[in-house]
Amino acid sequence: MAVSASLAGARRLLERLRRLPDRVRHTRRRATVTREIGRWTLRSVLFVCHGNICRSPFAASAFQRALPVPLRRRVRVKSVGFVEPGRPSPERAIAAAARRGIDLTAHRSTLLTREAARSSDLVVVMSPEQAAAVRADFARESLVVVLGDLDPLPIESRTIRDPWGCGDDVFESSYARIERCVRALASAVAAGDETVRR
Repeated sequence: MAVSASLAGARRLLERLRRLPDRVRHTRRRATVTREIGRWTLRSVLFVCHGNICRSPFAASAFQRALPVPLRRRVRVKSVGFVEPGRPSPERAIAAAARRGIDLTAHRSTLLTREAARSSDLVVVMSPEQAAAVRADFARESLVVVLGDLDPLPIESRTIRDPWGCGDDVFESSYARIERCVRALASAVAAGDETVRR
């Protein structure tokens, strides 16, 4: 029993050490990403996660709500995923989103395509691995941002945790972080739009 507890402790320590660069670089990375977004006048934002049933549909809706009213009418916001289109959000995602005033009941997953990525001014992903995949396979010239890089709080990881298959506590934590990040994203987008700056 003591050996397994020691192994578990060692694994936790190794995981924290592996994520140390993310924590150390977060403040600088956040400033760089915010500045880069503020340079663009965005007309379309595409949110991407693995399955497009939990994180990206919630992020797209929360972002749309966080935008200043003039931009809500002008900025096209969509969400897509890397796998299997046509799936609904799971019940836990629907319930967690509803607690935050967002309705995911009609959502059905959509597959990421090169056309969707390349026609978007900004592609927002949930992990560095997804950013690399989007840049390599879908949108080499698009601005691609890891949503967790915009978190105003100190971070453990750049990745927004995927709550699929997890309990309500993970959905709450993931959706709270997404909301923080999309509010920061909406502020950066508004800073880059001349009509809002006036």
